[in-house]
Amino acid sequence: MDAHPTHCRHLLTLLDLSAVEVRALLARASEFKRMLKAGQDYQPLRRRTLAMIFEKSSTRTRVSFETGMVQLGGHALFLSPRDTQLGRGEPVEDSARVLSRMVDAVMIRTFRQETVERFAAYSSVPVINGLTDRLHPCQMLADMQTYQEYRGDIQGHRVAWIGDGNNMCHSFMEAARLLDFELRIACPEGFEPDAVLLAAAGDRCTVVHDAEAAADGASLVATDVWTSMGQEDEQARRQTLFAPFQVTDAVMSRATKHALFMHCLPAHRGEEVAASVIDGPQSVVWDEAENRLHVQKALLEFLIPPVA
Repeated sequence: MDAHPTHCRHLLTLLDLSAVEVRALLARASEFKRMLKAGQDYQPLRRRTLAMIFEKSSTRTRVSFETGMVQLGGHALFLSPRDTQLGRGEPVEDSARVLSRMVDAVMIRTFRQETVERFAAYSSVPVINGLTDRLHPCQMLADMQTYQEYRGDIQGHRVAWIGDGNNMCHSFMEAARLLDFELRIACPEGFEPDAVLLAAAGDRCTVVHDAEAAADGASLVATDVWTSMGQEDEQARRQTLFAPFQVTDAVMSRATKHALFMHCLPAHRGEEVAASVIDGPQSVVWDEAENRLHVQKALLEFLIPPVA
């Protein structure tokens, strides 16, 4: 079966956007945030429907996309594997063909990056990557919006990623390429990010194996859980190997005086981050979580054609 290319835009990776488009989305997200707090009603997506396919559980992704569509005047459909033929073995290609004839966009939160790519290849409407094991572009947009609101443009700054070379790390690597900042990645040996993505990032990304060294001079320090969904059988081993990579006050003291701390949540205090850091004055995790709503509204407006 050959895919039939469509003219719609997708967000499967941050690199589906240009640097100019990312900055425009961040500015628009902050405008949406201001409009919401001012009580302004803006509904460009009336009669538009977003299908949300969840093969991985979620709090922030579901609530932010569903709320965002409602606020823009549209509707969101929650679809779990129990609710769809996709969960009973229907080919991804067939599900894409059928769903995209009924809805105006599809958001997918799943395991394999290949799943969202195959779905998009056969979809006639925009497809958004709500998270895969490889990438998390929507969270990265929210992180960049948060940084911009606090500190301005991130270009030329140093960012420290401390922990697993996982999907969030990969999205930070893509953001470093697009927005021109330096990324230092601190992880245990054997848990480095994807070698192909690392090579593509060139001199913007460096891997070290020391948390304090990575944080040295950083304007932003970020981390994530040590054990992601689907890796639960590795938890005990990971806790031992990752123990030296907890973001502590000592790690934050190596960053700049005005450095921010981010975590995409949910967080485990006492594991990947000390409670004194995530609940401390440099932490912006609650704004970061809220900004999922605003930046995804900007993304939905960008991808879905308005009602004529």
